[in-house]
Amino acid sequence: MSKKLVLGTLAVVAVVAGGLGFSGKLPFLKKPETAAKSTPQIAPPIAVTVARAQIADLRERLLVTGTLVPREEILVGPEVEGLRITEVLADEGDRVKKGQVLARLVSDTIEAQVAQNDASQARARAAIAQAKSNITAAEARLVEAQNAYDRAKPLTQKGVISESGMDQRTSSAKTAQASLAASRDALAVAEAELLQVQAQRRELDWRRGRTQVAAPADGVISRRVARIGGLAAGASEPMFRIIANGDIELDAEVIENRLTALKIGQLADVEAAGGVLVKGKIRIVSPEVDKATRLGRVRIFLGSDSSLRIGAFATATIETASARGLAIPASAVLYTPDGATVQVVVDGRVATRRVKIGLSQGALVEVREGLSDGDQVVARAGTFLRDGDAVRPITTADQRVGSAG
Repeated sequence: MSKKLVLGTLAVVAVVAGGLGFSGKLPFLKKPETAAKSTPQIAPPIAVTVARAQIADLRERLLVTGTLVPREEILVGPEVEGLRITEVLADEGDRVKKGQVLARLVSDTIEAQVAQNDASQARARAAIAQAKSNITAAEARLVEAQNAYDRAKPLTQKGVISESGMDQRTSSAKTAQASLAASRDALAVAEAELLQVQAQRRELDWRRGRTQVAAPADGVISRRVARIGGLAAGASEPMFRIIANGDIELDAEVIENRLTALKIGQLADVEAAGGVLVKGKIRIVSPEVDKATRLGRVRIFLGSDSSLRIGAFATATIETASARGLAIPASAVLYTPDGATVQVVVDGRVATRRVKIGLSQGALVEVREGLSDGDQVVARAGTFLRDGDAVRPITTADQRVGSAG
């Protein structure tokens, strides 16, 4: 091979290699790159919704549920059991007055007993009259026998009357005395028998008067069990149940940690089944908590209202406390093991503050310590924000105090 040909081939290879090196396809001939200097990008502040702490009137309310019951229920049963019911004069829902006859019982048996008692009284009075007559006769015989004895005594001493004659007169006097005592005893027995018969008559009169079952007090009949032809027996089931004066109460259950907030006399707004709204007042706060359910009981007096039905479900809203103070949305409060905190926006940055919470009313909560009037708080507190984070506060019409955020 000639020297010219070799030199030409080397020249072609050099040109090709140079072109590939500058194109970057050959790593060992790669063209060095100049490192570009990057400019740091500043992230825009996070937009957060805020609400201003403002002075507001707060009323803390407690919701309880329960059942409508009579304030006082009267059980009406027969005072004389075993008699058949002949008339029923009142029904469920009727408003009755004290002494009003509700039902009548058969009295034929009692009437027969009364007639028998009348005969017994007549017999006892006749026995008394007879005993008195016997006493009068016995007294006369005793006087006669005593006079005969007195006359015979001096004659016996003179020997005019024999000893046997004197003994006869002495025996007659003693017999007359015994007869008088027996007559007087018979009178006492007859009088005692009359008293007994009269006592039986009073009982019969009482039983006869109780054949009319009457209402013991004013009220409304809530249940009637009495049926015509049935036997009056109050031991198993009363004939009538009466709501005394028609007064109804709500028997509600309250969790034990809220029971101390309830006081006698507090007002309540009660809603019964069917949307019936009535005003009530706490009458009783039970001193006992059920150890199984951890619930206490409260009685709310509702008065007499024909639209209320005992046994119906009802709810009551009770105002337990009120105050005027600084309020923020409840959603702005973050509860931690160390206590309640809120996130405040100051000069576009987040700052966490510990606060002391007071009353709560719906979506609002009272802040007693830690905030000032006009402070901006993050409406929905969360862990995505940290102290010092730059934020862009947004206040909307919905984020004024009272909004949930």
